[in-house]
Amino acid sequence: MQTLELKIPPVVLVALFALVMWLVSQLVPALALPMRWRLLLAGIFSIAGIAVALSGVLAFRRANTTVDPRVPEQSSSLVIRGIYRYSRNPMYVGFLLLLLAWVCYLMNMAALALLPLFIWYMNRFQITPEEHHLLQKFGADYQAYIKQVRRWL
Repeated sequence: MQTLELKIPPVVLVALFALVMWLVSQLVPALALPMRWRLLLAGIFSIAGIAVALSGVLAFRRANTTVDPRVPEQSSSLVIRGIYRYSRNPMYVGFLLLLLAWVCYLMNMAALALLPLFIWYMNRFQITPEEHHLLQKFGADYQAYIKQVRRWL
């Protein structure tokens, strides 16, 4: 399964999951939930997701390091400031919040059930390989960071 590691850009993966969520919601409309505030919730989660993801990108830009997670060996510095004091993967947390916003918009339990699959995929095929590379590159500094800051939240 290493062939999937670090191959799909996370933004593309989010778009694929959003498409599958929409398809599932269309296939099983009986699992739809009525909710008066769905647009408001979707908006709140969207804004939060964009803010969290962008703060991660900006922290990487300030540190002059790559934001492309498919090439962790090109990381030039260990970013542990800003939002990275709270999450080792704020860009992925932001993507998860955007998918949660999409679930709120769709209001379908089947779509909601796909969120744990997104987390599993990201952990297995994106985050774990990234962490392996970062540990090799930054050694004890990264090991200390792992002990201080959670992977997601």
